Amino acid sequence: MWGQRYSAGGSRVSIRFGERYELDLGAYELRAGGESLKLERIPMEILRLLVELRGQLITREQIAERIWGKGVHLDIDNSINGAIRKIRQVLKDDSEHPRFIQTITGRGYRFIAPVQEESVVPPPSVPTPAPRPGWWRWSITVPVVVVVLAGGLKWWRAQVSRAAADRVMLAVLPFQNLTGDATQDYFSDGLTEEMITQLGNRDPQHFGVIARTSVMHYKSSTAPVDSIERELGVQYVLTGSVRRDANRVRVTAQLVRARDQTQIWARQYDRELGGLLALQSEIARTITSEIENSLGGPAAAANIQQPPSTPSFEAYDLFLRGQFYLNKRSVPDLETAVRYFEDVVAKDSSYARAYASLADADALLAGYTQQPPAGFVAKARAAALRALTLDSTLAEAHTALALIVQNYDLDWRTSEQEFRKAIDLNPNYATAHHWYAEHLMWLGHFDEALRESERARQLDPLSLIIAADNGAILLYSRQYDRAIEKFRSVLAIDPDFPRADIIINAYVEKSMFAEAQAELEREHPQHADPGYWALLAEVYGRWGRPALARHALQEMLRTSQHHPIQAAVIAFGYVGGGDNEQAIAWLERAYADHSNDIVSLKVNPAFDPLRSDPRFQRLLNRVGLSN
Repeated sequence: MWGQRYSAGGSRVSIRFGERYELDLGAYELRAGGESLKLERIPMEILRLLVELRGQLITREQIAERIWGKGVHLDIDNSINGAIRKIRQVLKDDSEHPRFIQTITGRGYRFIAPVQEESVVPPPSVPTPAPRPGWWRWSITVPVVVVVLAGGLKWWRAQVSRAAADRVMLAVLPFQNLTGDATQDYFSDGLTEEMITQLGNRDPQHFGVIARTSVMHYKSSTAPVDSIERELGVQYVLTGSVRRDANRVRVTAQLVRARDQTQIWARQYDRELGGLLALQSEIARTITSEIENSLGGPAAAANIQQPPSTPSFEAYDLFLRGQFYLNKRSVPDLETAVRYFEDVVAKDSSYARAYASLADADALLAGYTQQPPAGFVAKARAAALRALTLDSTLAEAHTALALIVQNYDLDWRTSEQEFRKAIDLNPNYATAHHWYAEHLMWLGHFDEALRESERARQLDPLSLIIAADNGAILLYSRQYDRAIEKFRSVLAIDPDFPRADIIINAYVEKSMFAEAQAELEREHPQHADPGYWALLAEVYGRWGRPALARHALQEMLRTSQHHPIQAAVIAFGYVGGGDNEQAIAWLERAYADHSNDIVSLKVNPAFDPLRSDPRFQRLLNRVGLSN
């Protein structure tokens, strides 16, 4: 048996070749001069096979069986040739005059370089991992390396709990884009997200699917399945690839049981592009059936409902492009997503999911930009209502509408009903749990909010926004030490993650003013943003430095003439600077403008200096948060 090799004493095998190359079979790493070289999963597996069976002719059929298993007929010419080409690029090998890999035309390949095997004994304190078969390994991506270096991955793993005994958890890892064209990533990413949606709707009471945000950490990666099992808390993993041309699409998929890395099922599908949606439903049905059979129980009745109409492939392709930008979450990307979704519904006015995604994009823009939210909200509301008219079972549309009526209408009862409806329709929709946790937080129901946040985290364990908003619940419930710990864990993974900047507020409440100022300076090095000056006014005001607080307020007003800023941010600066009169006046304006930030009035400790003011209490009553 080939794969990860060990000597009798527990050491692993490292193979040296050429003047500087080393293939560490135990560490699953190719190095040159001691430095790690980047090599994707399939090229790495082929190189391992060639090196371990060096001198022997390895046929394409042997490679295909080793990498993908029996019964899966792949596009051998393109897939294997492309992988060999990548190996040669990394090793700087010449196909005409090879030093390492010789091509036997029409038959296969042979590794021809002399090698030297060495045993590498691991440190006593680090247990050597058990041998694992090779084909399902996935390389660690840059974000995960950052987590390791920062100590964040240990925290993530400690946070991930196993799924409930009555719910099987599955991760759909990012489908590989085999076209060789990076501009087609939107298509393979879109197929991944669609499979998550389809599988999440099959039997949500008994079958959970990890959300997109978490699985995208494993894109272009060869991390072992047992690592993924621990990090995501799953029992099954679905991997796959996709290749498309002008008229056809080829999809391969493999289902692996995580506990023993047994391949349960593998298939290849060739379809006309127009049949892609039907193909996704077919794969989802097959996978859930295979999992149910492997558990030894009868197949559960799937409660997924087919959409009222199937969009054309042209509309669906535009929808995937829009989803690609929607998931990036920056203002320019959200604006691009809106344009794509508007193109979709212009071509197909019956495509409910496109309207739901358009509602999401515009609703997020209402909060992400500093522009008046009314225009974005009007578009978002119309899109959400249109989606529900077309398909009342869409959890995404109910969730978008819940956010709109909460933030803009301050209609807490309807918002609650819509969030609960979304969760009832699809308990696997992590965003519904996440936003509902925020809803409960604004109402001051912190215990319920933390429980709902935990449900979101179980479905999306590596999501930074869910983790950061969990920190916000801790902050607003006055658990400052725990909030700081949570925000620091997020910042250890992504130092520039925007939502985690409210760690500054937690520092202020703990009287850690130097830390608050340092974090503020790190996040706003240009000092041009009025939001920076508003925060600085609060830091200096609470720090007992009134002159510096007044200067910050002056700069806040000066810069706001050139940069759009919501009224609630200016109010925040004034209350921090100790000017309660101006703070109340600007909060009234924020209420009139339907500012998203007005929903935090009840729980935000920054507004505590205003709570004894009758005007503030009347405002709370109008916002619907007095009880």
